[in-house]
Amino acid sequence: MGGWSVFVSCCVWAILLLALFGDSLASAPEFDPYNVLGVTRHASQAEIKKVYKSLAREWHPDKNKSPGAEDMFIKITKSYEILSNEERRANYDQFGQMDENQNFAQAQQGFRHYHDSFYFDESFFHFPRTSRDFTDSKHLFHYSQYISEVLPDSFKRPYLIKITSEWCFTFHRRWQYRQLANHLGAHRTPSILGLINGKVTFFHYAVVREHLRQFVESLLPQKLVEKVTDNSYLEFLNSWHEENKPRVLMFDVASNIPLLYKLTAFAYKDYVRFGYVDMGLTETSKVVQRFNINTYAPTMLLFKENTDKPADVIQARGMKKQIIDEFVSNNRFLLVPRLVNQKLFDELCPVKQIHRRRKFCVLLVTGEGEQFVSVNEAFFDFASSNTKEVLRFAYVYQRQQQPLCDTLLKKEDTTPPQVILLERRNATGRVFYRTVTGGWNGSDDDKHRLLEQLELLQRDSSYLTHDAMLPELNNEFASMFLIQWINTAYDYLAQFYFDLLYSNWREMMPVLSLIFSALFILFGTVIIQAFSRPPKKSFVEVTELTDITYMSNLVRLKPGHINVVLILTDASKQVLLRKFAKEVFSFSGSQTLHYSFLNVDKHSQWMDSLMESAPDARPSDCLDKEEEEEDSTSNKSDYTGHVLALNGHKKYFCLFRPVFTGEEAECSRWSDEDASKASRSRSSSRQKATTLEIHHKLDRLGLWMERLMEGTLPRHYVPAWPGLDTITPQK
Repeated sequence: MGGWSVFVSCCVWAILLLALFGDSLASAPEFDPYNVLGVTRHASQAEIKKVYKSLAREWHPDKNKSPGAEDMFIKITKSYEILSNEERRANYDQFGQMDENQNFAQAQQGFRHYHDSFYFDESFFHFPRTSRDFTDSKHLFHYSQYISEVLPDSFKRPYLIKITSEWCFTFHRRWQYRQLANHLGAHRTPSILGLINGKVTFFHYAVVREHLRQFVESLLPQKLVEKVTDNSYLEFLNSWHEENKPRVLMFDVASNIPLLYKLTAFAYKDYVRFGYVDMGLTETSKVVQRFNINTYAPTMLLFKENTDKPADVIQARGMKKQIIDEFVSNNRFLLVPRLVNQKLFDELCPVKQIHRRRKFCVLLVTGEGEQFVSVNEAFFDFASSNTKEVLRFAYVYQRQQQPLCDTLLKKEDTTPPQVILLERRNATGRVFYRTVTGGWNGSDDDKHRLLEQLELLQRDSSYLTHDAMLPELNNEFASMFLIQWINTAYDYLAQFYFDLLYSNWREMMPVLSLIFSALFILFGTVIIQAFSRPPKKSFVEVTELTDITYMSNLVRLKPGHINVVLILTDASKQVLLRKFAKEVFSFSGSQTLHYSFLNVDKHSQWMDSLMESAPDARPSDCLDKEEEEEDSTSNKSDYTGHVLALNGHKKYFCLFRPVFTGEEAECSRWSDEDASKASRSRSSSRQKATTLEIHHKLDRLGLWMERLMEGTLPRHYVPAWPGLDTITPQK
């Protein structure tokens, strides 16, 4: 029976193997944290903690002088680190492995063991013989897991996948594995392939550890880690400004860069630039002496803006993957980074979340000329002394981010350098901000004034008085796209040539299909965009609330859905609808919000009926007895510009009152919660009423919508909704 027929009748066993590192596999006993601590796999956190404290006191090297006390204490500590963390414990229970797979019994045999050998699960070199071996495999995965988990993660670390075959129990499982093998382009078993950046590469050599290690290294992009010497270390460190990235220097005595270090550089390539110093060379003696490096242990130095002194240091004889990851992840941003693209802005200044602590961004809008050097350095000095996690400092060049700077500076009509305090409210670009008064020249007075305003902001977020919709940031490194595309194309051509020499045409079909699909999509997109450019929707769709739509849009509205209704007249319809659509546009992505308008010229009594059903919604403190008499005489109230959030299922509504553009009366604030707290005389209220401007009635609707989404607005319940069909339209 041919290879393909066997493949069709069998399921595929794909073993997922991360690139793991450790000491020699032949001499490494299996490490079990449960056995070390003497607890069961069902032990609670309290039991684990109690046992750990007892064993730690017993085996602490300062108290226990036996020869194996130190090694045992290391095992106990590591076991507690794994089992006390729910995520690590779950990984160990599921996969039977730790982050480092390190042999603790040999921890003291030398610091270079972590890169001298390459560790794989022993099962990788053997093919299972029974179906039970398949079902019990800790690395077995299928098509959906590959698409949802493995493929996205391949942009951070490479994977090795082994595909073999064995009889399965169900047709469904056999189909899943066959689907994965077809997707990967593996048409014969056994096969070994590598996955990195979503790209699959087949392994064509003898299955031995050294060949596999070389194969993994060949998958990684070139120039991930730069070799640094006495002549180049200053240039390497000082180039942080151009790339806007911290620098990491690793010192070790090895001619080849450790694979573990290369994998770390690949995982954080978008954030940090990595360099390597071989301490065994005479060309590196000056840089080793410059930073006083201990030559008996690997050392990592991380530099930010200050290239004379590292911002963080780690040194260990057994450099572990977890330690390196935490070290780099905690320092992946500069102290005051430059906003060069939208992704960096999103990470530095995250959108406000209700269940998370606020993050305020302190942004310096400046320039690139020599006249800005002193003010930029003063801003960096101020930011360096900040110890509060709630504040994030950054800067932008006005010339590079002109649309962003124009949006933030237009209301104040100011020019750089300026410091702006802002908070992002949603992912569509809405922010609240305020420009620091007095500008920014870097003087002591400026620093003192900025400190005072930051303290005010942390006490009361309403200190940010302006709001705006920010445009997406320009990608300042976009000019490098062509070079990146050329390098990627070169890699694919090299792989194509390699497959042409070592693969059959059946295995090359996925590569050819990918190339032709990419060309088809590229030219198809250009043609479609050239001949069909659908107009962009610049406003949200708003429907009229009439006798026909009343039942479906309110009375029979789905549970959890809310209809936001604007009250208007024939005269104010066009102006208010444009303003209403603009204010609610950033919330139109919600699937539970609907938007309508009600014309009180057609249904004049509906609002009166609604307000009578909910007396607590009336701002009684804002009307004196004379006004009530006049209103009852005229029997007409002006509800133009009011907005209702109607929950048809639970029979309640939230009320937005229009804004007065003159000297604002407290009873005319933007929410009925504030209105209930204020009172004004009849003459004052009537005077304000004459200053109403239709265009500005909805100026604070966006803030009210945010509170609606947060659920912090007062709710007014009604026994039943008034009907539109029984009301006679006003003529």
